[in-house]
Amino acid sequence: MASELSCHCRRRLPSGFEVDADLRIPFDQSPVTILFGPSGSGKTTLLRMIAGLDRPDAGAISFLGRDWFDSARAIHLPPQQRRAAFLFQDYALFPHLTVAANIAFAARPGKARELLKAFGLADLARRKPHAISGGQQQRVALARALAADPALLLLDEPLSALDAPTRARMRYELRRMLLDAGVPAIVVTHDRMEAVALGDWMAVIVDGRIRQTGPIQDVFRHPADALVAGSVGVENVLPAGIVAREDGLLTIQVGASRWQCVDSGGLPSGEGPVFACIRAEDVTLTRELPQSSSARNRIPGIVRSVILEGPLARVELDCGFPMVAVITAQSAGELQLRAGDSLSAIVKATSVHLTG
Repeated sequence: MASELSCHCRRRLPSGFEVDADLRIPFDQSPVTILFGPSGSGKTTLLRMIAGLDRPDAGAISFLGRDWFDSARAIHLPPQQRRAAFLFQDYALFPHLTVAANIAFAARPGKARELLKAFGLADLARRKPHAISGGQQQRVALARALAADPALLLLDEPLSALDAPTRARMRYELRRMLLDAGVPAIVVTHDRMEAVALGDWMAVIVDGRIRQTGPIQDVFRHPADALVAGSVGVENVLPAGIVAREDGLLTIQVGASRWQCVDSGGLPSGEGPVFACIRAEDVTLTRELPQSSSARNRIPGIVRSVILEGPLARVELDCGFPMVAVITAQSAGELQLRAGDSLSAIVKATSVHLTG
C-alpha cells in the first residue's frame, strides 16, 4: 500500500475565511512534507483538520488507505484513532511534570527511556520544562510525540518559539530527528529557509487553496503562478508579454525592455498575462557590461535604495518597473552604490522563469 495522505476538504471559519484544500502527499517519495504559505493562508486550519482537531464542513481525508473523515458517509475518526501526533507551536509540555514524565505520558513501557537516550535528554530527565532551554523543550516535545508510536507527525511552526540563533541551529537538528524517527511528517512553516532545510516535498497554500505541490527546489525555482511566486519569496514578479519564440528561447517584453529567457514550452505566444519571475540573488549589478559576459539581459536602472542586511545588501532599482537585487555588502561597497546612481541589472536567460 502506498504511503499516501489524501485530503479534499472544506471549512469556513467564523471570520468568513474558507479553506478549500485538495491535497495528495506521496510520503514514499518525501519523508518530510512542508505545508508552506503566508500568515493567514489556512496552513494551521488544514493541519488541524488532518489531525481531527477541527472538523471539515465537507470532504474526505484518508491515510494509508484508511478513511479518517468522509462527510458523505458520516465518518469522523477522533484524533486518538488517527495515530497522528500533533506538535504545537508552543510545544504544550506539561509544566508540572519532569522531562521523563512528559515523554512517558503516552509511552509504552521502556519506550520513554529509549527516547530520552535517543534525543540526548537523559541528563535532563528530572528537570521540569521551565528549567530547560527552548531547543531542549522542542526535543522533549518531539520525543513525547513519538512516544505513542504515531503513524504520522504533524508539526505546526515547530521553530517559531525559538530565538533566531537557536532557530537557525535547530533547523538541521530537527531535520535529522525527523529522518531518524522514520515517521512521515508534515511541517507547517512560512519561512523559506526552514522549508529548504527541513523538507523534501512541498505544498503551497494561498488564500485557503493549494496552489502548487512538488519537490521543494522545483517549486521555488518554477512557481506555478504569480501568487505562488510571491508567497515563496520571489522578489521580482513582473508583468510581461511574449514577443517571439526561436531556437529554444523566448523574447519577452517587460516594460520598455526586451529580454530573452528559456522556452519551457508551457506558454503559447500571444496569450496572457504572463509574469517574469526572477530571484533577487540572480540579479547582478554592474556599471559596465564585461565583454565576456554570457548574460542575455541587460536592464538599465537607477538605484532607489541600498539596505544592508548583515553580509548582504538589498538594492532596490527603478528600471521603468521596480526590481530588487541582493548582492554581498562587499560588492555594494566596491560599486560605491548610492541612491540616484545609474547602472545596469544583469539577468541570465536561465534565471528568468515565466508563469501565467
